[in-house]
Amino acid sequence: MTTALATPSRGLPPLVIACLAATWLVWGSTYLAIKIALVSLPPFLQMGSRFVVAGALLFGWMAWRGAALPSAKQWRNALIVGSLMLGGGMGGTALAEVSVGSGLVVAFIAVVPLMIALANRFYGVKPARAELAGIVVGLGGVLLLTQGAGFQASPAGLAAISVACVTWSLGSVLSQRSLPLAPGAMGFASEMLCGGVVLLVLAAFTGETLPTQIEPQAIAAWAYLVVAGSLIAFNAYMYLLANASPGLASSYTFVNPVIAMLLGVALAGERITLAEWLAAGVILAGVVLLLRAKQRV
Repeated sequence: MTTALATPSRGLPPLVIACLAATWLVWGSTYLAIKIALVSLPPFLQMGSRFVVAGALLFGWMAWRGAALPSAKQWRNALIVGSLMLGGGMGGTALAEVSVGSGLVVAFIAVVPLMIALANRFYGVKPARAELAGIVVGLGGVLLLTQGAGFQASPAGLAAISVACVTWSLGSVLSQRSLPLAPGAMGFASEMLCGGVVLLVLAAFTGETLPTQIEPQAIAAWAYLVVAGSLIAFNAYMYLLANASPGLASSYTFVNPVIAMLLGVALAGERITLAEWLAAGVILAGVVLLLRAKQRV
């Protein structure tokens, strides 16, 4: 790997190392937390309440600190981007985990940087040959992964995670290219609020309701998603984007699948075949090729 993707132990500030740990370990563990919360909390209701609460806390904190409130146009952008990234992306992820193991879901999600690179092509950003090679390798790995027992047993789960990856990628590109959010954390708070409301609407539309009794582990997992997943790791990622190289900031994309798959096997008893492990490795190889190519641009 390039120096931008090197081990974060040589010469990096402690805060950068802490933020890397948050994006690598916390985000890698959130997929198992989603699975645990599904014991009592249905997918759209779980995700919608998570982002509304996290968004409200972050919005209130930023407003208290004197940050400018989003304009009407920025709220509109937050609604569109939040609907795609959180409504479609995170909602689809939780829906997929109803029938597919968390480790396999996050292995599939590793293809998102490749999809974003393809989507940027419509904005005239032509990938270099090395980037194109990474895209081809990564998508080939996804095709292999979909042939495994996990996704073959659940066409609905495969459809949900496919939609999730497409909408997350599209929302990411639109937020960068044509639908800017409010500056800093206020923009992400508005995105979480809008996306959370969209998810709650989806929950109502699909007839999701809270059970009469919620398991304690589901409550603990939900709280972990709000605090660690949405508030800590998300802001850590934004700090890395501003204070570290793009490759280092994006390194979570190939660390998270490994963490999630190991946690799924060790703590949730998920079964992942050798072929599925190999397919995940092919996807990660494609992501690494893509990130290395971007460092040379």
